[in-house]
Amino acid sequence: MRAILRHDPVLRAKPSCHFLALNQDSSTLMTDQTSASPPRRARPQVLTLTARAAERVRAIMASKGPEIAGLKIGVKKGGCAGMEYTMTWADSIGRFDEVVEQDGARVIVDPQAVLYLLGTEMDYKTDKLSATFVFNNPNQTGACGCGESVNLVPAKGAAAE
Repeated sequence: MRAILRHDPVLRAKPSCHFLALNQDSSTLMTDQTSASPPRRARPQVLTLTARAAERVRAIMASKGPEIAGLKIGVKKGGCAGMEYTMTWADSIGRFDEVVEQDGARVIVDPQAVLYLLGTEMDYKTDKLSATFVFNNPNQTGACGCGESVNLVPAKGAAAE
């Protein structure tokens, strides 16, 4: 019997080895996976949705059809305060995207926006003249007068861990 040791390239941050054993006739392959590291600490949730926001996202997703993977949220530079939130419909989930599923709604967070959105609560508000998603973001240090752009700083300390 011959043993082959290989490192799994997908698990770079977590040392893991797979042992592959071939019988003498090389017709039967047996595997055994071992892990040398302790269990991972739970990651903080990037954002949460209020019941109203989840209901609205779920309703819009249903009207868009099954080809929509979710509502993708990000940030980009722009506006008078420095940054703007972006919202688009995604037809697939990227490899490094963060996915938040809550009450049947799926929100996909762009990986470049994660540090700016940690701890954010997404709400949906309606009044006499408008209906809009509102982001209650602890990383927001300011906003412009019109409310279209915000000043965000990356999360620090316990929120980022």
